Amino acid sequence: MTTGLIIGFLCCTCFPIWPNFLKVFVWYMSVSMLIFIFFLITARALLFLFVWVMGYEFWFLPNLFDESLGFVESFIPVYSCEKTKDGQLMYRVGVFVAFSSFCYWAVTQPSEFDGFVKGQGDFIKDLYAGTLLSDMSQKDKENIDKPKMPSLEDLLKKLDSEDDAEEQELSEEEAAEALLESLVDEEDEEIDEDAEE
Repeated sequence: MTTGLIIGFLCCTCFPIWPNFLKVFVWYMSVSMLIFIFFLITARALLFLFVWVMGYEFWFLPNLFDESLGFVESFIPVYSCEKTKDGQLMYRVGVFVAFSSFCYWAVTQPSEFDGFVKGQGDFIKDLYAGTLLSDMSQKDKENIDKPKMPSLEDLLKKLDSEDDAEEQELSEEEAAEALLESLVDEEDEEIDEDAEE
């Protein structure tokens, strides 16, 4: 057991030097497990809600989150079904009305709900594409032989962009001078017209 823990620890700490296909495999497995657990929890809650509104407490895998049980015991029994306690009728009616109202709102407001569905789809695509988190160590590993200074082409482009910026500054100064000269000429013309009158 101790050997397994040490090997597992070393594998986790050496994650940055793993081959890329292993990183992608671990990424896909973890994202798939996360999505599976999310949908399992959501399905359990909705199933409980639907049956609870009818007067029964039905749990699929009721011991799933019981920390005092072992791994195998967490899946036993597969389901449990009991009648709800007396006095919960008003709560069940209230939850049914609230859930029905939400469903009605979601169906009649598709323009707002479509954005949520699209955002969720984009998030899942980013998760599976691996673009949600960047892997800088892999980029550094791939670019280890590349020089860390700019190339000649980059330097020439930078010089050209600086020349363009200087030309723009000059053209702005020339435009300001031309505007000033036109204002002075207009004032001179007005003064000449006033003098003639």
